[in-house]
Amino acid sequence: MARPRRIVLVRHGESEGNADDSVYEREPDHALRLTGAGLRQARQTGARLREVFGEERISAYVSPYRRTHETFAAFGLDPARVRVREEPRLREQDWGNWQDRDDVRLQKAYRDAYGHFFYRFAQGESGADVYDRVGAFLESLYRSFEAPDHPPNVLLVTHGLTMRLFCMRWFHWTVADFESLCNPRNGETRSLLLGKDGRYTLDQPFERWRAPEPYGRTG
Repeated sequence: MARPRRIVLVRHGESEGNADDSVYEREPDHALRLTGAGLRQARQTGARLREVFGEERISAYVSPYRRTHETFAAFGLDPARVRVREEPRLREQDWGNWQDRDDVRLQKAYRDAYGHFFYRFAQGESGADVYDRVGAFLESLYRSFEAPDHPPNVLLVTHGLTMRLFCMRWFHWTVADFESLCNPRNGETRSLLLGKDGRYTLDQPFERWRAPEPYGRTG
């Protein structure tokens, strides 16, 4: 099994929806573009990634949203060294179709009170739903490592919640751990690095907004 030396997760740059949440009333979530600031964030992240990857090959998976595709394109990676695939299981949490801003704000308040992992948006997904499809993607990713010529780098261009859930699934974090963590900022990365002991570690932690509040002992 040719396990990669690093798995890099990237949140897309600032989108039109991040800058103005009223845009969800007029445009589908998946069609939103990067703002000028988001494009600059993606280019800056790309410069750092090119340093990290150097001349090494990369297996890249990109969420099917326009903003993640634009983020990946802005990285400026050498196409000769990158195998890129669109991966729908890495998409954003589904909040419904056309979104009424006031209704979404009310539902976000309900979610904050109920819990981000279990609360399901009225016409969309819960964090638990996203966790399940991220888990299905991970099974496919593990199988890809069986190829003897698998690239030494994996790059996932995705969304903040999906990044947290990917790490939750990979490292077997509890729901309480997940609930205590903040999303990374636009354009930020988290890397899983393979150690000499054969285990992966996270290069930097997610910020916490509170201490975990578990229901019982686990682990």
